[in-house]
Amino acid sequence: MGDSEKDGKVPLYEDVNKELFLSEIYPKRVPAVLRGVDIGPCVNLWTTDYLFQKGGSRQVKIHVCPTAQMDFINKNFAYRTLPFDEFVTRAAEEKHKDFFHSQDEKYYLRSLGEDPRKDIADIRTQFPELADDIIFPEFFAPSQFFSSVFRIGSPGVQLWTHYDIMDNLLIQVSGRKRVVLFSPRDATHLYLTGDKSAVLDLENPDLERFPQFSQARPYTCTLQPGDILFLPALWFHNVVSLDFGVAINIFWRHLDPGFYDNKDPYGNKDLLSGQRALQILDRALKTLDELPVEYKDFYGRRMVSKIQQTVLDKELP
Repeated sequence: MGDSEKDGKVPLYEDVNKELFLSEIYPKRVPAVLRGVDIGPCVNLWTTDYLFQKGGSRQVKIHVCPTAQMDFINKNFAYRTLPFDEFVTRAAEEKHKDFFHSQDEKYYLRSLGEDPRKDIADIRTQFPELADDIIFPEFFAPSQFFSSVFRIGSPGVQLWTHYDIMDNLLIQVSGRKRVVLFSPRDATHLYLTGDKSAVLDLENPDLERFPQFSQARPYTCTLQPGDILFLPALWFHNVVSLDFGVAINIFWRHLDPGFYDNKDPYGNKDLLSGQRALQILDRALKTLDELPVEYKDFYGRRMVSKIQQTVLDKELP
C-alpha cells in the first residue's frame, strides 16, 4: 500500500495505458485516479452550449431535489421529465427562473435505456451525436461491456453513498467532483439499506444515531476534467459535483456472466448467490422472532459468530 493509500487519499497514476492498468492498478482491487488517458475531444467540446445544441429537445427523466444532498432511502427528490436542452440550461444555473419546487432546486440526470425496464444505458445508443466525442478506454474485453451511463449534475449536488456490483470507470468530462470512498470491509459501519448507506452527512455524521460510522475509514479524491476514477466492485462511494459536471460511467462484467442477474438493466442488483444468501438470512431472522428474548439473543450471537468464523476473510486488504 502506497503512502497516498495510508493517509486516506486515493492513489493517482499518470499517463495510464492498458498495460499499466492491468499489471499494476487493476490487480490491487482498490480505487485509483487515472490521469492522462485519452478520452477524446469531449473534454474541450462539452460546454453547456454544445450540449444544448447537440443533445436537442429529446425528453429525459431526471431527479429534482429541493436540497443538494440527495437521499435515495427516504426519497427526498422527485422524478420529472424535461427536454434535454432545457435540462442542461437549468442544471448549469445556480438560481432558476423556471422550476418545479424552488429556484434553488438541484437537478441530476442518470441516463436510461429506451425501455428502462429492459434496456441498458449506453451513450452510443441514447446520445449517438455526443458519443463520437468520447473514447472509451480499452482496459477490458468488448464482450465484458455492460453499460455506459451518461450523468449530468447541478453544482453542489451530492449522491447517496452506495456500492455497485460491477467494476467501473467514472470518466469526469467536465467540472470537478469530490468522491469519498469506503472499503467493502466497512459495510458493517455504514448502516446499509440494500446497497445504500443511511448516513447522508459524511462531514458531520450523527454519531448518536450512527455510532459505528466513526470506525469507517474514508478515502478521498477530487476529479478534474479528463480524470478517470477506477471503482472496483463493492467499494462504497459518495459523489459531490463541485461544479456543473458531465461524466460517463462505464461498467463491465469482471466475473463470469452466470453470477449476474440477467433481468437487471441497471446493473445494480446483487449477484444471484448474494441475493439468495440474503433472502435465507431474512428468513432465519424472522424465525428467531419466534423465540423468547434471551434465546433470540443467544442464537443471534451464534449466527454472528459462525459468519465471522467461516465467511469473513481476514486476508483481504
